[in-house]
Amino acid sequence: MYNNSSSLVTIDELCETLMIGKNTAYSLLKSGAIKSFKINRVWKIPRSSIDEYIMKQVKK
Repeated sequence: MYNNSSSLVTIDELCETLMIGKNTAYSLLKSGAIKSFKINRVWKIPRSSIDEYIMKQVKK
Protein backbone atom coordinates (compact mmCIF):
# COMPACT_ATOMS: atom_id res chain seq x y z
CA MET A 1 0.00 0.00 0.00
CA TYR A 2 2.64 2.53 1.08
CA ASN A 3 6.16 2.56 2.45
CA ASN A 4 7.00 3.49 6.03
CA SER A 5 9.58 6.15 5.20
CA SER A 6 7.37 9.01 6.45
CA SER A 7 4.64 9.23 9.06
CA LEU A 8 2.84 12.01 7.14
CA VAL A 9 1.30 11.81 3.69
CA THR A 10 0.19 14.35 1.11
CA ILE A 11 -3.28 14.76 -0.31
CA ASP A 12 -2.12 12.97 -3.49
CA GLU A 13 -0.86 9.99 -1.48
CA LEU A 14 -4.15 9.88 0.43
CA CYS A 15 -6.05 9.77 -2.87
CA GLU A 16 -3.83 6.99 -4.16
CA THR A 17 -4.09 4.96 -0.95
CA LEU A 18 -7.88 5.14 -0.74
CA MET A 19 -8.40 5.21 -4.52
CA ILE A 20 -10.53 8.36 -4.30
CA GLY A 21 -10.60 11.73 -6.00
CA LYS A 22 -9.32 14.97 -4.54
CA ASN A 23 -12.81 16.36 -3.88
CA THR A 24 -13.67 13.33 -1.76
CA ALA A 25 -10.32 13.53 0.02
CA TYR A 26 -10.81 17.19 0.91
CA SER A 27 -14.33 16.43 2.14
CA LEU A 28 -13.02 13.69 4.43
CA LEU A 29 -10.35 15.99 5.83
CA LYS A 30 -12.64 18.99 6.32
CA SER A 31 -15.32 16.88 8.03
CA GLY A 32 -12.79 15.38 10.42
CA ALA A 33 -13.45 11.82 9.23
CA ILE A 34 -9.70 11.55 8.71
CA LYS A 35 -7.72 13.38 11.37
CA SER A 36 -5.30 15.85 9.86
CA PHE A 37 -3.92 19.36 10.19
CA LYS A 38 -2.75 22.18 7.99
CA ILE A 39 0.49 24.10 7.97
CA ASN A 40 -0.15 27.24 5.99
CA ARG A 41 -2.21 25.91 3.08
CA VAL A 42 -0.75 22.38 3.02
CA TRP A 43 -2.65 19.43 4.54
CA LYS A 44 -0.60 17.05 6.69
CA ILE A 45 -2.17 13.62 7.17
CA PRO A 46 -0.74 11.07 9.62
CA ARG A 47 -0.64 7.54 8.22
CA SER A 48 -2.19 6.32 11.47
CA SER A 49 -5.27 8.48 10.77
CA ILE A 50 -5.73 6.78 7.42
CA ASP A 51 -5.43 3.36 9.05
CA GLU A 52 -8.01 4.36 11.71
CA TYR A 53 -10.42 5.57 9.03
CA ILE A 54 -10.07 2.32 7.08
CA MET A 55 -10.68 0.21 10.19
CA LYS A 56 -13.80 2.23 11.05
CA GLN A 57 -15.15 1.67 7.54
CA VAL A 58 -14.47 -2.07 7.71
CA LYS A 59 -16.32 -2.39 11.04
CA LYS A 60 -19.50 -0.75 9.71
